[in-house]
Amino acid sequence: MKKSKLVLGAAALLALSVAVAGCGGDDKKAEQGTKGEVMVYTSIYPDIIDNMCKPSLAKAFPNMKVNWFQGGTEKVITKITGEIKAEKIGADLLMVADPSYYLKLDEKGLLLPYVSKESDKVIADKDDKGAWHAVRISNMIIAYNSDKLKAEDAPKSWKDLLDPKWKGKIAMPNPLLSGTAYVFAGALSDKYGWEYFDQLKANDIRVEEGNSAIQNKLLTGEYAAAVILEENILKLANTKKEPLKVVYPEDGVVNVPSPIAIFKSTKNVEGSKALVDWWLSKEGQEAVVKGWMHSVRGDIAAPTGAPETKTIVENRIKVDWNRLANNNAEIKEEFRKRVME
Repeated sequence: MKKSKLVLGAAALLALSVAVAGCGGDDKKAEQGTKGEVMVYTSIYPDIIDNMCKPSLAKAFPNMKVNWFQGGTEKVITKITGEIKAEKIGADLLMVADPSYYLKLDEKGLLLPYVSKESDKVIADKDDKGAWHAVRISNMIIAYNSDKLKAEDAPKSWKDLLDPKWKGKIAMPNPLLSGTAYVFAGALSDKYGWEYFDQLKANDIRVEEGNSAIQNKLLTGEYAAAVILEENILKLANTKKEPLKVVYPEDGVVNVPSPIAIFKSTKNVEGSKALVDWWLSKEGQEAVVKGWMHSVRGDIAAPTGAPETKTIVENRIKVDWNRLANNNAEIKEEFRKRVME
């Protein structure tokens, strides 16, 4: 298999500390001249698409229609898998959470190499030949309800979730349905072995369909703590003033640099390239941050309430993306047998 680089170097980590807010206005005439239709398959939450993506793109590309298919990463992958078999891919662009999936698509020759004009500004992960660029950074963290639990009593690490005092009171999203949860399962099984998940099972961890279900049960107090996406908690804490708090585990967050890519089968090459450029521009990355995710550029501040991206990624758990790409079914089955049976 061709191996794409999914590693941040020291220079990139340093650059991530730069936080200068602003919106780009380059090449507006070129954007406005882009025409036709583009279909985007994505796992970005529907409210972010409706409130951030659609208005911004309508303004940037008044002469182009951008269509969306939204679903969890695994739902989108299932759709694409069927379309690949039928040799009728409906997407022009793909924006789902699991980076390892892009490695498999690239290996099959399904992605259009395009080194974006914004590529040199992207200090997160990207393919050397432009088959994909990281477009948003999500983090799997631990969260708790501060109305139900004092900060000093909350779990401080992934290992802390194994404490018997949390028996039946913790949860995580389902790796069989969620791309970020799949990355979490792969990363933690690498770091601590599958025995870690045996211990979580023994501690009666609950597996929910996705992150949204977990956040709601954290609010009601059904769960004392949970594995969840940082962006879910930041959004609720800052926009709804909900008493949910983020713990950045001492043994490392699971950092997910989710990519954007163009399918070779696209019927609107120029429109697709223009969208990639926009998403990687300052303007596009400002939209990403407004969606409570971290930017892949070094000149955009972290989301409100989050530490500098550099601080988070310096202590992230190492992820073997090629293992996740080549052993997807095996990893999911191992998790299912150990935790869900």
